[in-house]
Amino acid sequence: MSLNGSFLSEEQFMCSICLDVFTNPSSTPCGHSFCMTCISRYWDGSQVYQCPLCKKTFQKRPDLQINRTLREITDQFKSMNGGFVVGKNKKGGKGGRGARSGHLMEELKRMFPKPLTKENVNQTIEEDSQGDSIFTLLPPVTALLASSVPDTTVAGSPSNAFAHPPFVHPRHCSNGLRRFTLSGAATSQHVPLCETHLRGLMLYCRSDQMCICPECEVEDHNDHDTVSVETEWMETKPRLRISEEEIQEMIGERTRKIEEIKTSVTEVEMAVERETSGSVRLFSKLVSAIERSQAELMEAVEISRRAAHNHADAVIRQLEQEIEELRQRETALAELAQSDDHIYCVQTFPDLSRPPVTKDWSGVSLNPDLGTATIYRSLSAMLEKFQDELKSVVENGFPATVLDTSPVRIQPRAKKIQAYALNVSLDTNTAHPRLVLSEDLKTVWCADRHHHVPDSPERFDRVVCVLGREAISSGKHYWEVEVNGKTDWDLGVARQSVNRKGKIDYTPNNGFWFLSLRDKNKYAFRTEPYTDVELNLRPHKIGIFVDYEKGEVSFYNVDSKVHIYSFHDVFTENIYPFFSPCTNKSGKNDMPLIITPVYMTH
Repeated sequence: MSLNGSFLSEEQFMCSICLDVFTNPSSTPCGHSFCMTCISRYWDGSQVYQCPLCKKTFQKRPDLQINRTLREITDQFKSMNGGFVVGKNKKGGKGGRGARSGHLMEELKRMFPKPLTKENVNQTIEEDSQGDSIFTLLPPVTALLASSVPDTTVAGSPSNAFAHPPFVHPRHCSNGLRRFTLSGAATSQHVPLCETHLRGLMLYCRSDQMCICPECEVEDHNDHDTVSVETEWMETKPRLRISEEEIQEMIGERTRKIEEIKTSVTEVEMAVERETSGSVRLFSKLVSAIERSQAELMEAVEISRRAAHNHADAVIRQLEQEIEELRQRETALAELAQSDDHIYCVQTFPDLSRPPVTKDWSGVSLNPDLGTATIYRSLSAMLEKFQDELKSVVENGFPATVLDTSPVRIQPRAKKIQAYALNVSLDTNTAHPRLVLSEDLKTVWCADRHHHVPDSPERFDRVVCVLGREAISSGKHYWEVEVNGKTDWDLGVARQSVNRKGKIDYTPNNGFWFLSLRDKNKYAFRTEPYTDVELNLRPHKIGIFVDYEKGEVSFYNVDSKVHIYSFHDVFTENIYPFFSPCTNKSGKNDMPLIITPVYMTH
């Protein structure tokens, strides 16, 4: 096989765009190679991506990668200098980026004028073993030579070195390239060779602290302290234990440091858990309080809105009734003016001339108070408490053990009694003549005058109150009533046989168990004597719970879920829910009592 057929030509290392040796070559999907920079610039700004050589078009711009194998081979050629510097310089007209492969081919032809075989390659290596041989080339070229030589020698002969590459040692030549020389028989003994004399490194120079061969000792170390490598090691070996102990101590120090770091990590985890639990408890309490206050605020606003509408409807109905009466008077006067019956006119006019009995509406208006001030004050107090807790956390941190990490919950009893909700409605047959009931029998308020209603033994005629329609004769029952905006009211239960006519003493002995409000902030229970009660938070809604068998009547502030008071007695007959909005006090207490649905609180 000829040498020319064994090597690649210089054109195969040339980029067809810049006409120079490849730099970071990359291959297109069609198989052609170009410099990465050249092909990238070639495609920049193009709408169609074609191969510069075969003109193959790609639907989208290929994602090119550097051809590492081609780059390594190209870099081998570009790194050559001296007799193996390839290519022409810019003055020669061809080139432009460095060496090419032309001179490399000529040098190989000079060294191997005959067809290349293993015999003449080995001969050339032996003749040139002390000079710059073909093995000055980098390993890829050497491997290429070996692959080009036909296997015509017998295994085990010196020329078989190409079939099984020998152990080689690199050294740097004067031209900066790495030189590879054969180690010969020393390969089988695994003894490193001197790069200069190719002899075993059997001696140790203590002066220069390096291993040398016998020839190095004669030439460069003849006046130095030299011993055999074995002797040096036997004298050095006792220090091995000291080094091991030092290493073990260093390992121990680092092991202890690892344990210290692990302990610190555990402490950090505990601190994180403590901080997380504490912050969840603290902020959940804040969020829960804010959400509850917001719900109370929305509820109070809605109650005020409904109460205003109900009040307005009641006032409008009364005004319309008076307007109707006045229009009837107006019609009678008009008819009287056109009558020719003088006697009738004289007798009738005095009655028609007197103004009808009407209400003075000058002081009547809707109450603009939405009843939210109490909620804001409660929220403000809660925020102040939260700030105190937050300041304590800043100064002292969270305690090591957080017992309660859950949000604020309602009292278990307050939550339990909601399961006994009773759908209460008002009994029109028991309502005082001044009371006005809504169509759904859930709302009651006091008008300014009596209405024409049939009298019956069930109806109260002296005190403005009304009973519920639902008789309670056993079990547990619970209902809620809105009292927002009122200055006076009575709520509770009454015995079926209570006196409903004339003046009544509302006490448990007479069959009445209820809570009263007077003058907007005076709460009391109608015991004998009265039991005053202080409520820090003014309730907007009252919950009434009855346990008939236990003879218990309990009252709750639904908004704050706080128990207010409980009566304990013995029930021997049916009892009924009791409602009294009290008189409207010239519009100051005209807000209604509203029976509301009971919602389970989670």
